[in-house]
Amino acid sequence: MRRSPSSLPPLPAAGERRDWDTIRKLLPYLLIWKWRVLFALGCLLSAKFANVSVPLLFKDLVDSLNLSRDQAVIVVPAALLLAYGALRFSTALFTELREIVFARVTQESVRQISLQVFGHLHALSLRFHLERQTGGLTRDIERGTRSIGSLISYTLYSILPTFVEISLVIGILLVKYEPSFAIITLVTLTLYVVFTFKVTNWRTALRRQANELDSAANARAIDSLINYETVKYFNNEAFETRRYDNELSKWIAAQIVNQKSLSYLNIGQAAIISIGVTGMMWRAAQGVADGTMTLGDLVLVNAFLIQLYIPLNFLGVLYREIRQALTDIERMFGLLGTHREVADAPQARVLPRGPAEVRFEQVGFAYEPSRPILHGVDFTIPAGRTVAVVGHSGSGKSTLARLLFRFYDVQAGALRINGQDLRQLTQDSLRAAIGIVPQDTVLFNDTLFYNIQYGRPDASREEVEAAARAAQLEDFIARLPEGWQTRVGERGLKLSGGEKQRVAIARTLLKNPDILIFDEATSALDSRTEKAIQAQLDAAARGRTTLIIAHRLSTVMNADEIIVLDQGRILERGSHAALLAAGGAYAQMWALQLEEQGSEEAGS
Repeated sequence: MRRSPSSLPPLPAAGERRDWDTIRKLLPYLLIWKWRVLFALGCLLSAKFANVSVPLLFKDLVDSLNLSRDQAVIVVPAALLLAYGALRFSTALFTELREIVFARVTQESVRQISLQVFGHLHALSLRFHLERQTGGLTRDIERGTRSIGSLISYTLYSILPTFVEISLVIGILLVKYEPSFAIITLVTLTLYVVFTFKVTNWRTALRRQANELDSAANARAIDSLINYETVKYFNNEAFETRRYDNELSKWIAAQIVNQKSLSYLNIGQAAIISIGVTGMMWRAAQGVADGTMTLGDLVLVNAFLIQLYIPLNFLGVLYREIRQALTDIERMFGLLGTHREVADAPQARVLPRGPAEVRFEQVGFAYEPSRPILHGVDFTIPAGRTVAVVGHSGSGKSTLARLLFRFYDVQAGALRINGQDLRQLTQDSLRAAIGIVPQDTVLFNDTLFYNIQYGRPDASREEVEAAARAAQLEDFIARLPEGWQTRVGERGLKLSGGEKQRVAIARTLLKNPDILIFDEATSALDSRTEKAIQAQLDAAARGRTTLIIAHRLSTVMNADEIIVLDQGRILERGSHAALLAAGGAYAQMWALQLEEQGSEEAGS
């Protein structure tokens, strides 16, 4: 059912307060350039004084030309004409000077805020990014940064000059003419502004609703395109189109209601201005007829009305755009205000590089309070040694890697490196010491060279090539027509699973971490590719503190210790041989995988 404008909820009373909070947050970025801001304001006032002086000069010019021929002095009109032209030019000159001076303020403010939001989003926890859709997030940032420029432009270039000009005009009318002219002007402007603000505040709720629906539609489209292959696998193009169309239909319905309310607003504004203009011209014409006003006075009043009417005609639009810009900026500042679940302690220490011992001390953790993942997990990875964690899916293996990277903080117990609690270390130094080869290697849509160098962006070409050789990538790259400049496609989809894993190994070797994590690094590969990759993994782990998280037990046989995890608890631990001899859960898993491997070989 379509909703009429009257059925929509009004803005909450806190709306105005939120707008002022947004402006207060924005001001410090502008005041960095306070001298440019002050100079721009000076240009603004100069332009408006020149603009208001034009009708005054025009009145004198008309009155001088209205004299009889024997009274006219030809020098007076000539001087007035020159002054008239100079004032016209001054208005344009000061306006353009203001824009030239203020351009850097606007763009630098947008740049600084964009960088701060971008950095803050990277500092937020993994939980935040898993719960947000990327399409909606990027749309909020895009609209917010664009709205900063719009807000500054509308305020400094339109709203503020208009109110300065209104003040000057009303002052002149009060001084030069009877009070009724100023009263009519003031009443008209007050009615116009109050009506515009009231209706626009009501309409802002509609705009916010439309924005939410726009973000939802955009997020739906991006989510579908990111999962292009999955859509194709299940032949669901029509289904995805219907879902996208459903979101678009909601957005269109909101836009139509929004447009209707805009028309109602425009009609009301036009009625108020028309009544005010009629009243002013009636009083001026009556003054001329009575002889209390000259023809120049009539021209002056008319010119003032035109000067006020033109910007006032856009005041409603500008106010709506300013409110919309404030809404968009508020959403972006909302991202900036999102709580950082994982943050450095006030006195956080830098983790020194070198041999690292990793210890899990009675670690407990849950993504949701109702579903605990780890229960009192306790083990140590001595410096330079390898520990493997195996278990069924959902046993909590990959959570160990996320906790070690400090994507989340432990909720019970402690996680230490060389005796230091991770929560007392800086995240930068911690993550600089850890490298990972994940199960699903995600690459940037760029060149092979860029993706390997990403492990250490300041590495030389020779170092990148050495890392590629160590990962057995050199021959593969040499066979490619574009070599190192071969683009890997979105998320690396142009490469095979084995090729992507070798890139991941090369990238990690280039980083040269003290602690290495293999998180199901070969589980997505076939047996032949797995064996080929395993040699590079073993070489990469040599001399480093290594945590292997695996489902395939063939990849952990040479680990110094193997830990069997079951529903977040350590079930067994020991070497490969000792666990087989114990005949427990590990031995059963080993026998089952040998049976599955035999069936696969027989089938092939």
